[in-house]
Amino acid sequence: MKNLFILLLTGTILISCTNDKNKNYITLSGKITNQNSNELSIRNAENILVKNIAVADDGVFSDTLHITKGKYSLSDGNEYALLFLQPGNDLKLSIDAEKFDETLIFDGKGSKENNYIIKKLLLQEKVFNNINDLYSLSKIDFNMSLDKTKKEFHNFLKEQKDLDTDFVLSDIEDTENLFNYLDMRYEKVAKINELIGSPSPLFTNYENHKGGSISLSDLKGKYIYIDVWATWCKPCLAEIPALKELENELGDKIHFVSISIDKADKYEDWKNMVTDKDLKGIQLYADNNWESKFIQDYGIDGIPRFILIDPLGTIVKPDASRPSNPKTKNILLDLIK
Repeated sequence: MKNLFILLLTGTILISCTNDKNKNYITLSGKITNQNSNELSIRNAENILVKNIAVADDGVFSDTLHITKGKYSLSDGNEYALLFLQPGNDLKLSIDAEKFDETLIFDGKGSKENNYIIKKLLLQEKVFNNINDLYSLSKIDFNMSLDKTKKEFHNFLKEQKDLDTDFVLSDIEDTENLFNYLDMRYEKVAKINELIGSPSPLFTNYENHKGGSISLSDLKGKYIYIDVWATWCKPCLAEIPALKELENELGDKIHFVSISIDKADKYEDWKNMVTDKDLKGIQLYADNNWESKFIQDYGIDGIPRFILIDPLGTIVKPDASRPSNPKTKNILLDLIK
């Protein structure tokens, strides 16, 4: 990408100037280890590609971007991070792609906002890992717990110093939207939990990655732990290591079933990801993505979603805890004793 220099002409003297306030570009450089691809993609808030940045074999990259202030995303294959960028930024970052969120660190001008985004994302994951416990509370206790957690988010923001004003305002709005969403879902989750103890909705002849097809009725005789996911879903991908651990330990006693709701244009991504990431268990492809009857019968409007069914096909948990939640392993162990 071209470097843009602000040129000031005073009389006959040409002066080269690099005043950050006048830059309409940013510099982005760093190193990524265990990279998934040979380029990083930068997209804007509308998911429109801004630029692909070449990554050398040793993981080093450097480029400039002509951008306006706002939210962007950086992706390495199926791993991605949210960014806040504005002209004048000089960002340096380091990542280990095998533990993307946990190892992503920014340095340089513009790093404060972006390091904050990473830390806040980890806070959000903590909330969603315990979401089932939250929704099991009475409405009064739920509201009290939600208010307490919301204050923690606000206090975390207040602890930060010298953040961009527009960024702070946007972050406050994002937090409000998140907690409004959690509150809105309370009644819906209550209705979903009414399914406990009833026969599970069925899926029929879902494509099996290993070949052929499988129906839910083929899996009776063991407990079934279902993961509804998609290749583009970052929280879904974050659960894969923990899910693999459960499968390795309990796969002979429990059917671990992963159902992709990727749309048709992502079908090959699904096929390749299952192979490339050596995904275990029974890997299935839903017949009509989000519109699949099985998905709709369970009221699934967000992923990842985990479902637990008993050997007779009865619903144990229509919205089960995630593999990364330590309670999940204990729940499964108790069931198969």
